[in-house]
Amino acid sequence: MNDSIIDLVGNTPLVKAKRLLNKPGVDLYFKLEGQNPGGSVKDRAAYNMIKSAMDRGEIDKNTKLIEATSGNTGIALAMIAGIFGLDIELIMPENSTIERVQTMRAYGAKVILTNAEDGIEGSRDYAEDKMRSGDYFMLNQFGNDDNWKAHYNTTGPEIWRDTDHKVTHFVSSMGTTGTIMGTSTYLKEKNHDIQIIGVQPTDDSRIPGIRKWPEAYLPKIFNPKKVDRVLEVSEKEAILMSRRLAEEEGIFAGMSSGGATAAALRLCDELESGLVVSIVCDRGDRYLSSDLFEK
Repeated sequence: MNDSIIDLVGNTPLVKAKRLLNKPGVDLYFKLEGQNPGGSVKDRAAYNMIKSAMDRGEIDKNTKLIEATSGNTGIALAMIAGIFGLDIELIMPENSTIERVQTMRAYGAKVILTNAEDGIEGSRDYAEDKMRSGDYFMLNQFGNDDNWKAHYNTTGPEIWRDTDHKVTHFVSSMGTTGTIMGTSTYLKEKNHDIQIIGVQPTDDSRIPGIRKWPEAYLPKIFNPKKVDRVLEVSEKEAILMSRRLAEEEGIFAGMSSGGATAAALRLCDELESGLVVSIVCDRGDRYLSSDLFEK
């Protein structure tokens, strides 16, 4: 038995690709982060950012939290904040799927929607303006070391353990970059030859959860030296692979996971041998109001 839902964050399963890849000597495993209680990889960072800030005495039950989010981080923060009895206000673009907005509100968060044309950058600007009023505390997932440290302490060690130290390549979509920064740091300490592959959208593509940031908005936690290679995927590739993941592997996930899978399969085509781990960062049920799974 578990004392709290928080005990279920992490230790997500690794599942081997059976139909998408059949290449002797090369194995592809999916790390199913949708199995976290809040439904995404962001549960790890949300818990570590909030708990660490509380432990340091930076926030308490009288603190009003504010954060800009494109979706998954907001859901995770809303869940964790609710467990600790904290007030949180989440800012996101108005074109975010209704499932995400409703889930955040279900966990007790206040949600503010900003102009869709301004994207997540506009949400970040709005949150920072409100924080400067002095009434709010921003966790700042884009510049908070507790974000990537969550993955250094959990995601990386889990992959190393569950592959029996045989992982050769790690593939992750890049948004806030916390997942890839923390996992890379840990895995490189264990074996510097492990290759870290980041996934970004092509210039003309919009893929929720994956970004190619303008210089002014580049996450401060991002260190390009921790990524050996960056692969770009198109919106079409990400959509089609999300559908194939569901149909062929029984893995129901969002578009960023489809993008990461497309990049991972491209990588596997190049390899003669290896064990590739790719992050499936969330569940597909928070995209049902979009056209992701329409045919």
